[in-house]
Amino acid sequence: MGVASSENDMKLPHSLALVVIGSACVIAGARATPTKAQTTGDPQPASATLRKIAENGAIVLGTRESSVPFSYTANQQTVGYSYAIALKVVDDIKRRLNLPNLAVKNVMVTSANRISYVVNNQIDLECGSTAHLSERDSLVAFSNSFFRYGIRMAVKTKSGIRNYDDLAGKTVVTTAGTSDERLLRQMTLQKKLNLRIISARDHAEAFAALKSDRAVAFVMDDPLLYGKIAQEGAARSEYKVTGDSLANETYGCMMRKGDPQFKQIVDDVIADMQRSGAAEKLYDTWFMQPIPPDGINLQFPLSAEMKALFAHPNDHTLD
Repeated sequence: MGVASSENDMKLPHSLALVVIGSACVIAGARATPTKAQTTGDPQPASATLRKIAENGAIVLGTRESSVPFSYTANQQTVGYSYAIALKVVDDIKRRLNLPNLAVKNVMVTSANRISYVVNNQIDLECGSTAHLSERDSLVAFSNSFFRYGIRMAVKTKSGIRNYDDLAGKTVVTTAGTSDERLLRQMTLQKKLNLRIISARDHAEAFAALKSDRAVAFVMDDPLLYGKIAQEGAARSEYKVTGDSLANETYGCMMRKGDPQFKQIVDDVIADMQRSGAAEKLYDTWFMQPIPPDGINLQFPLSAEMKALFAHPNDHTLD
């Protein structure tokens, strides 16, 4: 499938100033007169990602189209809880690189291609709704976690479905390329439920299958389910989230492996937000208040597990 991308209106600088990161500095752009750093041979920063960002005059963020309220498109702009975290990281990078006009390029990714986009240098950072799983650690690096959640299912209220045994022989939908898809397939084999599983392109397409009765349940991360239901407005009462949690997982920002300096920057931004109370305020904005574009309110209170995460920032997996 094609990948859409969008870029802000800022123009890339024709030359870049001397960038100081600790005792290291980046030389980017053409200069007519050698600087002191050039003549003394100061090394470039250890972070390959920071070098790439400085040399290109831009940071490339992976964004999502319909991961409400984490990273999604509203009024032709990317917004959301985790996208706001990504922008906080960008602000810190601007300060470190002394590049206040650093451009931000958004590249839309899907659950199926987001990891390959990181691995292949197509994006520098993805803060969306990507689960930090042990099996993914061999491919990419993850930041401190910014969200903890369970995997459940959305059904129509009138369906009478309460748990997974009620799905036997029926059609369910999930989103392709997610851990939810793998867990759902494992469960149907273990419980011998004989499920017919639709793997949708994205969360919007998956919920549409539930809405049109092509599937009786949409299995996904519970905050994303609440997000899709909230988008139904007056009809939200026609849907509910139900079932035992198939697993508990965490979201983290994703970046390339082998760049501990860049990971530390992202980790520190997230930890500072969580310890200072800024993360809790951001959570309230996106989960307990009306959000764009239609002023929906997820009414999804901060859990005890999230409060514990904010008190003790970490990048641990739960699987």
